[in-house]
Amino acid sequence: MAKKSARKPNAQFMKPVQPDAALAAVVGAKPLPRTDLTKKLWDYIKKNGLQDKKDKKMINADAALKAVFNGKAKVSMFEMTKLVSGHVS
Repeated sequence: MAKKSARKPNAQFMKPVQPDAALAAVVGAKPLPRTDLTKKLWDYIKKNGLQDKKDKKMINADAALKAVFNGKAKVSMFEMTKLVSGHVS
């Protein structure tokens, strides 16, 4: 039986992306891989207690995140991923 090879991370996923000004206010201005960007975003959300207490799938935006979330006060974690994609190049 052939051994399964270890899964290789997608190169596109690991390629550094450049956050725009709105996103840089939350995660920093340096280019970083999407995986790190998501991690920093969650660190920020947890540090500032922005995850909804009743519905853990929802993120309550503070002033900095509102700029990233196109002015929305509350987004789901799935919608957050889509909105953040619009702020990287």
